Amino acid sequence: MRGDRAIAAVTDATFRLHRGECLALIGESGCGKSVLASALLGLLPGNARTEGHAWLGSGEADEARLDLLAADERTLSRTVRGRRIGLIPQSPAAHLTPVRTVRSQLRETLRELTGRRDGEEAAAERAAFPADHLDRHPHQLSGGLAQRAATALALVGDAPLLLADEPTTGLDRELVDRTVDELRRQVDRGHTLLMITHDLAAAGRIADRVAVMYAGRIVEIADAEAFFGEPGPRHPYARGLLDALPERAFTPIPGMPPELGDLPAGCAFAPRCPRAADACATVPPLADGVACHHPRSDRA
Repeated sequence: MRGDRAIAAVTDATFRLHRGECLALIGESGCGKSVLASALLGLLPGNARTEGHAWLGSGEADEARLDLLAADERTLSRTVRGRRIGLIPQSPAAHLTPVRTVRSQLRETLRELTGRRDGEEAAAERAAFPADHLDRHPHQLSGGLAQRAATALALVGDAPLLLADEPTTGLDRELVDRTVDELRRQVDRGHTLLMITHDLAAAGRIADRVAVMYAGRIVEIADAEAFFGEPGPRHPYARGLLDALPERAFTPIPGMPPELGDLPAGCAFAPRCPRAADACATVPPLADGVACHHPRSDRA
């Protein structure tokens, strides 16, 4: 809600996450990616409303199925956050307690999630956080080390699903690559990762599949190899994102993304799309992995 007006921040977001894979959710800032993450963890503002379902778990005997959007705060805080979903936040330094050392925060998290009273070194090692920095406070850490500390905290509960919200923001390229590679190792060890990012290079380095969001809607879902390679994206917006990269055409998408509270009728990308036609006056459904009335073919 904005005042007394309802704003649809995310609409018709439908996707599956499979065990042991990374899905990268990409798109320009303000498209609704972080709102989606907050909805999954029950961290939306009090005046926000959700509809639909977000199922966590397979429903098998060893993995209870839970609708995250219907779960109450007690369930989310006691059985989901940290235990079934580990959050790697967008601004790790802001999520670390400034007056406590990394060791003390790991110790408390270990005690809360596992009942153990030791194991900080092993927890730090999982995220490649150096043991000789455990007794430092957050302000004494570089951006990359703060990210690894937040990752270590997220992994303590051995949550099967990791949610990384812009984990490379503010890092230089070397630290971006190192952070992404560490997250990929967690996936290769059997975790599932939903990585929310506007960093296409990072997404291409880590993802098994890619979901593209524009103006609150998912407009394309594709295998990462095909998306970043051949035949490439099928939605004009997704192709425009790649063409804007310096190592590609370095051609920006014309115009600006619409405000979520003032979306155009029909396809929200139509005012910026060189392929727009009369059919774009209606909202295209997500069909065969793409929400577009005239998706690109392998030859277009």
